[in-house]
Amino acid sequence: MSKVIVPKQYKPALGLYDTQTAIGLLKRTFEERLCLALNLKRVSAPLFVDPATGLNDDLSGIERAVRFDLKETGKDAVVVHSLAKWKRMALSVYGFSEGEGLYTDMNAIRRDEEMDNLHSVYTDQWDWEKIITKKTRNLDYLKKVVQGIVGAICDTLDFLKCRYPQINVQLKREVSFITAQELEDLYPTLTAKERENAYLKTHKTAFIMQIGDCLKSGKPHDLRAPDYDDWSLNGDILFWNDVLESAIEISSMGIRVDEKSLDEQLTKANANERRAFPFHKALLAGELPLTIGGGIGQSRLSMLLLGKAHIGEVQVSLWDDETRRICKENGIVLL
Repeated sequence: MSKVIVPKQYKPALGLYDTQTAIGLLKRTFEERLCLALNLKRVSAPLFVDPATGLNDDLSGIERAVRFDLKETGKDAVVVHSLAKWKRMALSVYGFSEGEGLYTDMNAIRRDEEMDNLHSVYTDQWDWEKIITKKTRNLDYLKKVVQGIVGAICDTLDFLKCRYPQINVQLKREVSFITAQELEDLYPTLTAKERENAYLKTHKTAFIMQIGDCLKSGKPHDLRAPDYDDWSLNGDILFWNDVLESAIEISSMGIRVDEKSLDEQLTKANANERRAFPFHKALLAGELPLTIGGGIGQSRLSMLLLGKAHIGEVQVSLWDDETRRICKENGIVLL
């Protein structure tokens, strides 16, 4: 059964009809702001890929992709978990230049997801990727991009509140940057999620950096696949959510692995068998562009900006009977 948090005296600012209209307005507005901030162009993207290519994102490495067979080809396909690797290849194939990038709508089925107010088996996000250079492959550029994304989110909120003044959501534009190790040092007795909540309660908007490698405690802050983000140049964008009184992750992103960091991380993760995949061979041979990229949750962002308590209020998914009962009794209308 999924876990449900019911905020005290929760009452959504928008009804069903206005919510649907606002989601459309939110998505169009944010896409415009994001493209301007990062110089992105919209492209079409796959819903499923050939598992033999190594293009699917395996997330933390334990989630099972939805697999099905194709009658005409006699081969299997897997529904994408994200497009982290596909985007990098697409930038090369489509002829993008340095400083240019792409974004696309990514839809996935994550059947092993633990469901709660923020998590659903259906995932929708803006997947984006941009070509960088050796000169811009650094922490300063990463921070600049993060600030651009946060600015686009805050601009979108300001626009929505002009249209719907009843929305009472407050976000902080100033980003607090902190590494996962610095966060652990601040709160050594807390779990990773508890550390995020403690830090975001004070700082409101943060980018937690360097996620994937083991910390001094011997555990990573969170799990990351070894073959897309460079663990020394990545992170998560989080905001404080007043409705749920907790931190909410809106984006996982980072500068992508180059030949050196991919080689090191595959070894650390005991994933050397991936070196045989076409994508990994090309990357290790230096045949793919240097990039930065990430995913920005569409339902997560809609939930945050519209002041909703549950992700099921802004997307259609499947929930267990107990979750539906709890939500119905407490004025949380699941789509």
